[in-house]
Amino acid sequence: MPDSSIRLQPATPDVAEAVLDALVRSREHMRPWDPDRPADFFTARAQAERLANPDVRRWHLVDGDVIAGEFTLSMIALGAFRSANLGYWIDVGYTRRGLANRGVEQVCQAARDEVGLHRVEASTIVENVASQGVLRKSGFEQIGTAPRYLYVAGEWQDCHLFQRILHDKPPPLP
Repeated sequence: MPDSSIRLQPATPDVAEAVLDALVRSREHMRPWDPDRPADFFTARAQAERLANPDVRRWHLVDGDVIAGEFTLSMIALGAFRSANLGYWIDVGYTRRGLANRGVEQVCQAARDEVGLHRVEASTIVENVASQGVLRKSGFEQIGTAPRYLYVAGEWQDCHLFQRILHDKPPPLP
């Protein structure tokens, strides 16, 4: 497999420049799916700050010194809910290689085994059929459609909602 050297690793702020390079390179490719960003989002400083946020778990697909993609678990809720929202992007030069599927699978394993989650949720703009395919192939099921859910490209977009149940064990007692 030509991409076998690409690995998933926890994100750290020290790769902010490499993340910025990938985001700039992929900006037009991701524009239809990505929320509008302020100009300073595309700076190394902003990326370092984003990567240092302790409320979001992040992983990067790494190919040598190049960031090939990013995966996030945000809005992590423990207690009886034990759920989080999954987000991801793949650098435009690395698409259509199965890397999103591989990354989603590994992040779901980490969500279950390291974070202790029961469920992971994801959403996609209705027209983003490629991302929907990634989620379905990774064991997510569509649980609904949310009208006017995400503001992208100057308007509120309808999104399909997906979830993946990671296990059915009871949560640990407090």
